[in-house]
Amino acid sequence: MIPSLPRPAIQRFGLSAFAGAFFIFLFVPLLVVAVFAFNNADYPTPPWMGFTLDWFTANNDTRTGLLFDTELLKAIGVSAWVALWVTVLSVGVGTCNAFLLERFEFPGKHTIALLAMLPLVIPGVILGISILAFASRIANFADETWGLELHFLRPGLPLVILGQFCYIVTIATLTISASLRRFDRTLEEAALNLGASRIAVLRTITLPYLRPSMIGAAAMAFLMSFENFNTTLMLVGSDSPLTVLMYSRMREGATPVLNAISLFLMMASALLALLLLWRSIPAEAEQPECVKR
Repeated sequence: MIPSLPRPAIQRFGLSAFAGAFFIFLFVPLLVVAVFAFNNADYPTPPWMGFTLDWFTANNDTRTGLLFDTELLKAIGVSAWVALWVTVLSVGVGTCNAFLLERFEFPGKHTIALLAMLPLVIPGVILGISILAFASRIANFADETWGLELHFLRPGLPLVILGQFCYIVTIATLTISASLRRFDRTLEEAALNLGASRIAVLRTITLPYLRPSMIGAAAMAFLMSFENFNTTLMLVGSDSPLTVLMYSRMREGATPVLNAISLFLMMASALLALLLLWRSIPAEAEQPECVKR
């Protein structure tokens, strides 16, 4: 159907109903969690018992709010630390992978590209168990053979970072590769013909063009790492990230402080998204310095 032609009433109604149902399904649970973070009750579910800020600010024998829950605050710090490392590694390695797959030809390139996509289709639990078993086997072999204790291969934050990196780097690679594929290489050739070195071309032309996609990949990597649960649960040690701690709290008996931390995370994610929208410039509108001059 030509988009400019009038659509039947039933089609318009069906489209509106589908869009409305989709947004209700998407946002109503988030709204419920946000509202009941202020519920004056000891449980995070209806009925409404009155408005309170206790689950954010209380610090007494009966209630401990988010701002005074040292265990939760520590878990937020652990998750942020893990996410920061995963982001740096994923964007750095993902950029190198993008150049390797888009700029070079070598035997087995398509096979390597296909194998690099496998972590996206492997369930997180299976990925975590596989990494744990492989790392533990290497650590045990090193201990039994040479007497070396490789602590970073035991359950803990280094293994969590490695496990999350294994699949998040794939997403970063795809994001940056898509941008690099659209890049006009004649800009690089012109700069090289004018006497610029390859490092200078990379620094002043190619990387500025890739900056929006690298920032987007970094934001996705950080958020995906921060909210990851399946892989993290299999690899975590004594320092629990936020998702694992919230899971254990839910099993023991949830309180509205979990709604409070959920509201905090929703606001932080929304703020990050707005910041990226405000700072981002469409890649098509960006031009390297040599073109601007």
